[in-house]
Amino acid sequence: MTVRILGGAQTDFARRFDTSTQGLADLLAAASIGALQDAEVTAGEVDVAHIGNLAGELFAGQAHLGGVLASAVPELAGLPISRHEAACASGSIAVLAAIAELEAGHHDIALVTGVEVMRGVSASQAADNLGSAAWVGREATDAEFVWPALFGELATYYAEHFGLDHAHLGAIAETNHANARRNPLAQARDWQFASGAFGEDDEANPVVEGPLRRTDCGRITDGAAAVVLATESAAIRWASARGRSLDEVAVIEGFGLRTDRLELKAKLERPDPYGYVFPQVRRAVRDALDRAAVDHVQSLDVIELHDCFSITEYVALEHLGLAAPGEAYKVIEQGLIAFDGDLPVNPSGGLIGAGHPVGATGVRMLLDASRQVTGRAGAMQVEGARQALTLNIGGSCTTAAAFVVGA
Repeated sequence: MTVRILGGAQTDFARRFDTSTQGLADLLAAASIGALQDAEVTAGEVDVAHIGNLAGELFAGQAHLGGVLASAVPELAGLPISRHEAACASGSIAVLAAIAELEAGHHDIALVTGVEVMRGVSASQAADNLGSAAWVGREATDAEFVWPALFGELATYYAEHFGLDHAHLGAIAETNHANARRNPLAQARDWQFASGAFGEDDEANPVVEGPLRRTDCGRITDGAAAVVLATESAAIRWASARGRSLDEVAVIEGFGLRTDRLELKAKLERPDPYGYVFPQVRRAVRDALDRAAVDHVQSLDVIELHDCFSITEYVALEHLGLAAPGEAYKVIEQGLIAFDGDLPVNPSGGLIGAGHPVGATGVRMLLDASRQVTGRAGAMQVEGARQALTLNIGGSCTTAAAFVVGA
């Protein structure tokens, strides 16, 4: 069965929301209602809803987000609503749950919303909250900021095993910030950077953890994103009723989901016969490509991938198959992934530029991919894009979810 993306919406990732139940409700309402309006679907036409969220309990003291959504959008009360968590891949897990129900024939139209409210607590508290997605008490135990420390360990591993020039990490960060300026909803769209801000000047770009510096790190933010999904038969009825063509509607052509061991050290110590540091990430990407009958990732037109840190994107480029393990620097130097390159990566600005409200990221990626392939991406539009891939990662490459989206 084919699953279509009828429409979607994203909140302004630069906007701060109240870190409370009300903030979650406001975000859920804004993204969900916006998605329904964009899809030209009423709440009464929705059969089921799914929510991606990591840490509502920790940041806002609120669990049971299905009830929060039903309160925020009362017309959805009475629907089956579920919440899903897989660290930074929570939004993608919610999407996959909706796809499974649609493909099983249980429902025709699903609403998927990812949400996180994060900015109303101190930096140390936010770090502790997010650290719950690592192996608590077993890794990064002496770190002030768990995730910069763990991805700093990954950068150190790459430096020791393959060689790593920070200039390439800086180029990733600088490119994604430049892309964010085209995105009217990006967290960093108006940020300005002084000379040396992407280099190794300790004053202009201070070290955070290990080899990672300030601009290598994505920033947390508040935000939500939502999409409306439909079976092929429902999409046909939808298009007929509105005088629309299905050519205007994005389709999910393939997906991949793999889960690895939780602890980063356990993953780094395991040899892989093909040389990939994270073979489960590679398998998730390959699963999505195979299901979409795509032989090689370079035949795609655009990619939205996980760059919570610049090293994450560096590693992901290899696991996509764009470069051999340890050689992502080649595609960076060639300009392949630039906005005007042969395969633009993160025209939205990615997590570094657009922002990373954790539970919303996977849904936001899917929404941006759908807009790219239907020519609705505005200033972010990659000319002629007809097929896109998303790669959403949870934890230290523990959960990897990928989608191929076409039109």
